[in-house]
Amino acid sequence: MLFDELNWMDVEHYLAHHDNRVIVITGACEQHAYLSLLSDVRAPLAIAQAAVGFESVLIAPPLPYGISPYFTAYPGTISLSPETFSAVVREVLAGLIRQGFKGVLVSNGHGGNTDTLRNLLVELGSEHPDVTFDLFEWWKDERVADVAAATGLPPNHANWLEALPTNRVANLPDGEKEPPTLSRVAPPQAVREALGDGSYGGPYHAPDAVMDRVFEAAVTSMVERLRALASGRHSTAS
Repeated sequence: MLFDELNWMDVEHYLAHHDNRVIVITGACEQHAYLSLLSDVRAPLAIAQAAVGFESVLIAPPLPYGISPYFTAYPGTISLSPETFSAVVREVLAGLIRQGFKGVLVSNGHGGNTDTLRNLLVELGSEHPDVTFDLFEWWKDERVADVAAATGLPPNHANWLEALPTNRVANLPDGEKEPPTLSRVAPPQAVREALGDGSYGGPYHAPDAVMDRVFEAAVTSMVERLRALASGRHSTAS
């Protein structure tokens, strides 16, 4: 259930008579080689929409901007500072809490946001002991990792793992790309020079059957996390 399909009275009724859980999606607008610039929003949103078919939970509008300073030499990338990102997410979550939401699953689609979100959710958990928070990152999920390991395909930025149907906006190259050598603190232009098309290497795509298994694994894990929120249990996974 998406906010954009509801009016305010629907949300009030949901909180009063149905549930108090909500999914907040954080992502990024950044280069993903041949995939959508909004891959880090599209993937977690599709997973969330499938998951709420099993658990009746509202999905707040995704935050389409994240922390991506290293990709700013690629046109289309829009990056927030960690301070701005943290402030925006804090205000969004605080607003939802004031309305009565007590179980908050932050589904983050972008690795550059991870550390900031972890710190923020720890702080908010201390400030709001009656609210249960959890952080879910589909591409790091244990079930998804098991699928990748079973296929023998190495996961990486903008390679086969992120080439879900929702993220495809162009024909993907065949074959594999050699992983580049790149410093973790390289400036944006050096990142572009090293990466070229933007992929961090490995196969550009995998068979549809593999991608279906990846998606199903992510949905199963999200449903599990949502059920844990319903019982007020904190997850130790990320």
